[in-house]
Amino acid sequence: MGLRDDERAGTDPVPREPGRTARTHPWARELRTSVCCSAALLALLFLIDWGTGSLTWWRGVLWFTLAVLLFVVLCPPRVRAGRGWIASRSLLRSRLVRTDLLVSVRAVDGVCRRLVLRDSLGGRVELDPEVLVDHPDVWYRLDEDARHCVAAGRLRCGTDELRDISEQVDRETALAVFRVSGLES
Repeated sequence: MGLRDDERAGTDPVPREPGRTARTHPWARELRTSVCCSAALLALLFLIDWGTGSLTWWRGVLWFTLAVLLFVVLCPPRVRAGRGWIASRSLLRSRLVRTDLLVSVRAVDGVCRRLVLRDSLGGRVELDPEVLVDHPDVWYRLDEDARHCVAAGRLRCGTDELRDISEQVDRETALAVFRVSGLES
């Protein structure tokens, strides 16, 4: 098995750590928040129906279904990145894209801004750009592989979006350093 062009000796500008996987750390806290919001909605709906005397079994099922739907919408995806890949796992599906084979990166605006990554094998992952800004180690893995794809000529669409996120990550990192050192005004 031969080496890819970007793995040949002497061409990798930053030595990679092959076993290290970057992941979103406060995922459990965000999951707990979504559970609490859903439970609070369910309790409030049951309390209102019980207080007015209109609570029936079918209305209880309706309120429970509504709370479950809210949980599904609020449940955060778990994002992990490693050498040559990034994965997003939600309650309903798991998606993986090979970042060492990226062909496009698009920013999709809508209710919330999303970053859509596609690889040459047909893999597709949608990410909230804030996940990358809040977790620089995940961003580092993606950026490192994206730079190799640009240098190899595979990634032709999306370099502007990646540059914008890079600037955001740099700005947030600098602000964090200023906050920790007490230099923030």
